[in-house]
Amino acid sequence: MDTVSVKSFNFAKRIVKLYKYLKNVKKENILSNQVLRCGTSIGANIAEAEQAQSRADFTSKMNIALKETAETKYWLNLLRETEYITEKESKSILNDCIEIEKCLYVL
Repeated sequence: MDTVSVKSFNFAKRIVKLYKYLKNVKKENILSNQVLRCGTSIGANIAEAEQAQSRADFTSKMNIALKETAETKYWLNLLRETEYITEKESKSILNDCIEIEKCLYVL
C-alpha cells in the first residue's frame, strides 16, 4: 500500500469510530450515516484505483475519492457546527481528511 492508501485506510478507521460514537453516545442517526458513507468511500475508491484497468479508470476512481473528501469535510464541519463534536475533535479528523485531499490533488 502506498502512502495515500494507508492514510485513507487509517482515516476510514477513525470515521468508523466517530460513527459508533455518534450513534451510541450522541444518539444521532442521519449525519452519522452520511459521514460513514463518504468517509469510508475515500479509501475504497483509492483501493479500486490501484486495480484500474486503464489510466482513465484510475483517474476516474481517484477523482471520485477526491469528491468524497469534499463531502466528508462538509459533514464533519456540519457535525462541529451543530455541536455533535467539539472543535478539538473535529480539527484532528478534518486535518487528516485535508491531508488525503492534498495527496489526491497531486495525482
